[in-house]
Amino acid sequence: MNWLTNLVRPKIRNLVPKKDVPENLWVKCPSCEHMLFRKDVEKSSMVCSRCGHHMRLPARKRLEMLFDGGNYTEIQLPVPAPDPLKFKDLKKYPDRLKDAQTKTGEKDALIVAHGWLAGMPVVVAAFNFDFMGGSMGVAVGEGLVQAAEVAVQQRAALIVIPASGGARMQEGILSLMQMARSTVAVQRVREARLPYIVLLTDPTTGGVTASFAMLGDVTLSEPGAVIGFAGARVIENTIRQKLPEGFQRAEYLRDHGMVDLVVHRKDIKSTIARIISIMTHRDAPSELAPAYLSTVEETDSPLPLPPPGDPEAAARADGRPADPSDEVSEDDEGPEDPTQHGDK
Repeated sequence: MNWLTNLVRPKIRNLVPKKDVPENLWVKCPSCEHMLFRKDVEKSSMVCSRCGHHMRLPARKRLEMLFDGGNYTEIQLPVPAPDPLKFKDLKKYPDRLKDAQTKTGEKDALIVAHGWLAGMPVVVAAFNFDFMGGSMGVAVGEGLVQAAEVAVQQRAALIVIPASGGARMQEGILSLMQMARSTVAVQRVREARLPYIVLLTDPTTGGVTASFAMLGDVTLSEPGAVIGFAGARVIENTIRQKLPEGFQRAEYLRDHGMVDLVVHRKDIKSTIARIISIMTHRDAPSELAPAYLSTVEETDSPLPLPPPGDPEAAARADGRPADPSDEVSEDDEGPEDPTQHGDK
């Protein structure tokens, strides 16, 4: 039977050359776990056609979606010291930075750009979660400061799109300092009477949530985004209680007053354009106005606003939205029984 070993096995040729077979033809939805054709998912801006789950997007893709024609001018950010604390865990911090830069092709977790959105000037600061979890270090803090400065110089709206696990632990206290720096930067935009809009995406947690991410004049969120400070499991173990259904999800925060609107990805540009138009009294193209914002009453001239930094005057400002039930006529002496309206 040794003659069998002398036989030459026939070669089976692939019908399609290997080099012509594209990789990653399919995408698995993290929510419903359905396999989706990648080209179809990309056409829908990475939204699952089965369950509507919003998958994560890289920062540059978000910039292309927001700016008119996908055109924008990137603001070059200074590069800080790569390893200020000489930090090392399983790997040296400079090595982790190099790995993230190779993986994403970006210098750090934030990209800042300026351009036009629906014909209105805007500055956008977008986080890239693929870069070390979108963590905020000195470079990211400097980027947020410069984004605010450019917005003030150009009299443009500032839009921030966080996607972050929080402060970057490899930079220690220097990272935590960026919470204060970013908060001060936002205040400068407010003092200049310019719109500051935040679009919360999945996930927005830690020191990012505890600083600039929750300070927007208008706070939007994508559906299903995880938003919070500490993780749900950490909170449950701390308070020894079961958390409510949907806790730290965008819809839960909207229902409890922490988020203004939960917006589908396809409507984000039109929604932001409409908000900026209302806040700045500029005309945005009518086709960019979603139905649920078209009923907002607009005026030809801005409301008389008090000087910045005076909350007491803001509460007394003419034109301030008020509850009609708060209006009391001069002839109204109130109920005879003081317990009729109030706690007994």
